[in-house]
Amino acid sequence: MSAAAELLTPEGLLLRPWRPDDAPAVLRAFGPLEMARQAGMSVTTMAEALDWIAARENERAAGTAYAWAVVRDGTPLGSVTVAAVNHVHDTGWVSYWTVEAARGAGVAVAGTRATARWAFGELGLHRLELGHRTNNPASCAVALRAGFAREGIDREKLRYGDLRYDVERHARLATDVVNDG
Repeated sequence: MSAAAELLTPEGLLLRPWRPDDAPAVLRAFGPLEMARQAGMSVTTMAEALDWIAARENERAAGTAYAWAVVRDGTPLGSVTVAAVNHVHDTGWVSYWTVEAARGAGVAVAGTRATARWAFGELGLHRLELGHRTNNPASCAVALRAGFAREGIDREKLRYGDLRYDVERHARLATDVVNDG
């Protein structure tokens, strides 16, 4: 198994592990309340941004999760992660986010495709899953464009404050024929 240092996408994006010098970008990314709500945590200080990055480094070192900064021209535009890595069943859980300025530009799709190729190849995983709130069509579009097939609805899976949300689950198998173009 390899925890590759960098991945390149056909679209010219660089995926690399998060670094301490990315802390200002993390702080900006977590600025919107919606981001903090979905992440289940707030990042409001440089120290918290550094802690967030350190947690990603620790997960990578432990082999439990691999978070990638999706970068263009030296600027992190988003993140794609394979977490809950299980080598007994060869599965992982994918999540992604982008900064507001990068939404709709294919950043999440390209990053998710590259991460899936890496997880199937380097980690030897067979199944990757992801989920999004059913009221989040943009995240659904990313999943579908990245080759993740719809599998079903998990009722009231997520809770943000007092509200519960249904989640649409998607998965991609190493054996799926997917156009990664």
